[in-house]
Amino acid sequence: MPDTSSSALPRQVADAYVDALIELDPITGTFLGVAASSGRLPDFSPAGAREVADLARATLARLDIATKLPGADNDQERRCARLLRERLTAELAVHDAEENLRAVSNIHSPAHHIREIFTVTPAETDEDWAAVAQRLRAVPAALGGFRESLALGLERNLPGGPRPTATFVGQLTEWAGDGSGWFDEFAAAGPDSLRTELAAAAAEATGAVAALRDWMCDVYAPAVEGASDTVGRERYARWSRYFNGTDLDLDEAYAYGWSEYHRLHAEMTTEAAKILPGATPWEALAHLDEHGEHIEGVEEVRKWLQALMDEAIEALDGTHFELADRVRKVESRIAPAGGAAAPYYTGPSEDFSRPGTTWLPTMGETRFPVYDLVSTWYHEGVPGHHLQIAQWTHVADQLSRYQASVGGVSANAEGWALYAERLMDELGFLPDAERRLGYLDAQMMRACRVIVDIGMHLELEIPADSPFHPGERWTPDLAQEFFGNHSGRPADFVESELTRYLSMPAQAIGYKLGERAWLLGRANARERHGDAFDAKAWHMAALSQGSLGLDDLVDELSKL
Repeated sequence: MPDTSSSALPRQVADAYVDALIELDPITGTFLGVAASSGRLPDFSPAGAREVADLARATLARLDIATKLPGADNDQERRCARLLRERLTAELAVHDAEENLRAVSNIHSPAHHIREIFTVTPAETDEDWAAVAQRLRAVPAALGGFRESLALGLERNLPGGPRPTATFVGQLTEWAGDGSGWFDEFAAAGPDSLRTELAAAAAEATGAVAALRDWMCDVYAPAVEGASDTVGRERYARWSRYFNGTDLDLDEAYAYGWSEYHRLHAEMTTEAAKILPGATPWEALAHLDEHGEHIEGVEEVRKWLQALMDEAIEALDGTHFELADRVRKVESRIAPAGGAAAPYYTGPSEDFSRPGTTWLPTMGETRFPVYDLVSTWYHEGVPGHHLQIAQWTHVADQLSRYQASVGGVSANAEGWALYAERLMDELGFLPDAERRLGYLDAQMMRACRVIVDIGMHLELEIPADSPFHPGERWTPDLAQEFFGNHSGRPADFVESELTRYLSMPAQAIGYKLGERAWLLGRANARERHGDAFDAKAWHMAALSQGSLGLDDLVDELSKL
């Protein structure tokens, strides 16, 4: 870790941590736009995880000194110190429980991070592609370290879930391809001058993917057969702190999910009647799948989503937000095949040379219903993830590099993005029943996430007033059936989502619980200011605070 003097204040300690973390984690470096990271990958072995944990412990010791110094009690230093302490403590709790030894997922594993980073690695010049070749050659060692961690997990009786394991094996098979895999196709776009080198490096990477797939099939999958896909209350509480930045009352959160379910069901029934009188909400959504507005073609939907975000920026900038020119740029792209079904967002590099980007997995489809896209892109793009994360990056010099990047709390960001969907509804951007029913369906999905994610991992009882299996205890099979019954999305999406919840416990609840925190913070600020409340000023101040855990978010938002 770079030398941090005894006079360093919390923001300096936090930024020194980022510098040191980038050395250990070049994936983070690439997301931040650090050119020197482009040719490297992290060490995903147990030894690599220990290095990251040691860095966190050393940083917490330096933070203890920093918080006692003169000047450490101003708002900027105080917020940064609270975030850094909370995040590193939560990360160490996960590490000390050896969760990295069972990190099998359909969306959130070292293997997924390795593949995803190539989609944002600079690839414009011959020098860029030379670094890409170097990074491709690093794939075997990185995947080997991941395998070493999983093998140690088996030795210590720390198995990953059988269902995520089966899904992950299928993804590795798709990435490896049949003679030409994902890495080979990626490298084929490189310059002629490096064609031979790139092809050889890609072949090594593809071979490593196939080798991991074979080991997962032959060794890991048989070893975890019969293990539980759910994690229980103790592990769930640990992950809840990690993803939400607070120690939640999980039973209260479960009850809140049900209250939102009943509220949203009533609203959806009203909107469904406008589309197909007498139909249930999901019958109306099925009708829209066939007869509603839709986009034909993969490139056509990409362009349509780009236009939707551009139009939102034009409408919102100067009225409800005040956006810097570099924050106004966001790109729409199609996600590489072989990943999970959910759309996602990647933030801009620190210098904005790489813009924020939304990604649409097509899952092999070429026809896209509009009702399923509009509020989702308000969530992923504008005014959702992009405005928050790009604004953090824009004001990083006023915060700290840590607050604007690696210190992000999932529930803060997902809560803002869900708040952004609701904001667009409040502002009249969902003017017809078709788009509004799609928005409510997306909200219902987030309420159902709270119910099934907490319910199945804690094996809670389904309430007596539930229309679905009242009095029974949740299981993953019941969760998938319930989720499918209350979603307008196709079966492969529902299955992908449930596998995600099993392998990322407590992440999915942060959308609704984070939105609740954002709404409460706004309500408190509005009550404090009365008629003088300025929504545009509040939005920009809120988005310029940097990351906060839910412990601190309501308090800080209420003061703005």
